[in-house]
Amino acid sequence: MDETEFWELVDTTRESAEGDPEEQADLLVERLLQLEPDVVLDFARHFEARYNRAYRWDLWGAAWVLLDGASDDAFDFFRCWLIGQGREVFEGALHDPDALAELLSEFDEEIDGDGEELGYAADEAYEQLTGTVAPDLGIAPAPSEPEGTPVDFENGRLLAERFPRLWDRFKG
Repeated sequence: MDETEFWELVDTTRESAEGDPEEQADLLVERLLQLEPDVVLDFARHFEARYNRAYRWDLWGAAWVLLDGASDDAFDFFRCWLIGQGREVFEGALHDPDALAELLSEFDEEIDGDGEELGYAADEAYEQLTGTVAPDLGIAPAPSEPEGTPVDFENGRLLAERFPRLWDRFKG
């Protein structure tokens, strides 16, 4: 599976799920079950590589504003959700986290921002296909600390300065 195929799977399942991340995860498992186990592992590698790329302070700050706070676990689930939003939103957010204010046409506080189940889809499909736990993917783990300059999540003024468009849309 190449990068284009990875994003096509993400996009088609998101569209079919009408943006519901839990439904998207279920659909993703269904689609992955139609593939060979090695291809499922390729999908998992693509997902994990992007998940690790998104382990950045500036994205965590954006998630903090969007979600009105984001613990370690909440940020993990946010990164899964962000991948589930597709290539344009994911890459746009990596380029400029504040651009999420424009990249997200809608944001439902009840379901958006938490894609925990998306993070398990490939593992679940692989286990169902093979009866065994997925092997190590052979990619470097995420760094122990997010990349970039730490963000003071408790300082609303600094968050508003750093993420003005997100602040205006979600806090204003």
